Amino acid sequence: MWTASAGAGGAGESPRGAVHVGTYEGVINPVAAEYINHVLAVAQEAGAAAVVLRLDTPGGLDTSMRLIIKDITASPIPVIVYVAPSGGRAASAGVFILYAAHIAAMAPGTNVGAAHPVAMGGGEMDAVMKAKVENDAAAYLKSIAEKRGRNVQWADDAVRKSVSVTEKEALSLKVIDLIAEDVPSLLAAVEGREIATGAGKGVLRTKGAPLQETAMGWRLEALKALSDPNIAFILMTLGTIGLIAELYNPGAILPGIVGAISLILAFYSLQTLPINYAGVLLILLGVVLFILEIKVVSYGLLSLGGIASMVLGALLLVKTDAPFMKVSLSVIIPTVVTFGGLLLVVTWMAVKSQMRRPVTGSESMVGMIAVARTELAPRGKVLLQGELWDAVSEEPIHEGEEADVQAVAGLTLTVKPHRR
Repeated sequence: MWTASAGAGGAGESPRGAVHVGTYEGVINPVAAEYINHVLAVAQEAGAAAVVLRLDTPGGLDTSMRLIIKDITASPIPVIVYVAPSGGRAASAGVFILYAAHIAAMAPGTNVGAAHPVAMGGGEMDAVMKAKVENDAAAYLKSIAEKRGRNVQWADDAVRKSVSVTEKEALSLKVIDLIAEDVPSLLAAVEGREIATGAGKGVLRTKGAPLQETAMGWRLEALKALSDPNIAFILMTLGTIGLIAELYNPGAILPGIVGAISLILAFYSLQTLPINYAGVLLILLGVVLFILEIKVVSYGLLSLGGIASMVLGALLLVKTDAPFMKVSLSVIIPTVVTFGGLLLVVTWMAVKSQMRRPVTGSESMVGMIAVARTELAPRGKVLLQGELWDAVSEEPIHEGEEADVQAVAGLTLTVKPHRR
């Protein structure tokens, strides 16, 4: 139950509501912002007593983090950010979100800190830009700390010095409000606390309240997976292979469909990441070099260039120094090797298709074996695929003997004696 003050004249009590619980683990990105916004909207519509957001994150995008903080700050329902489970963390952007909560809590065995901003340009920031970014981030976190009555100095140190602390240290430093083993014990601990939200001041009545989980849902789970830079790289590669396969084997259909879908998903994935377009161009250059290897005799030099270009492109694909937003080498190497192998297979299939004898029309009969139904000296009749044909042969062929079809001219076959 959330008992909120109605103003100077007294307090009004809402009907007893459940505590809505949301869980987010992973990088803070547009999917995280949409999910947390959804959790808060559902809770507000249901008249929830409070919202508990279980959080475990290494950090993420500044723009998404600020959207989440705006939603928490504007929420008329108390928001409790709970760093959990044991072994979890609230690092970088997670520090800001934890500080913005009406109540900040952590589970045993968790940590918080290291809020220093990282470069999002694929390289080191110069001194002036670094100072600007640090000052902006520090001022933002300190303003949140002042609003929530938390440790301002530690907030500054978390940004400028990347300090990180355990849950016990965080509690003693007044970085968080409490430590709790689980959500029920957390709700019991905050019972009776006075909280100020966007709707005014009120008292938490959460002890023993029913819990209502708000799941991410399959759509957001899928979008979250697509926001992984490793998935983006794999989709780009798969899409390219599919389109190349379709171009080399027109009418195959399936490779083209798979390739087109993969590229569309890859483009969505790239939109959720700080992309370095030099990385994209290097990946495309690698693809071109692999294709040229098929056309030009380079003794493997073009293939080596293609591998190097794709590896460098993957490493530069995301503009950030944050390791959790980079494409992993353990993904890059197998993907590039697989790409090269599949490209060779596609090429072999294309060459084989071009060399294959036509399967329709009169040309398809060339090379087949007919049976003479009359003496061919030089003209006569032969049986081919259950049909009688006029035939001509430079060498005599006796009735009942087999003949190889050499050419087709209208309704007449040119044949020669079949020799085993």
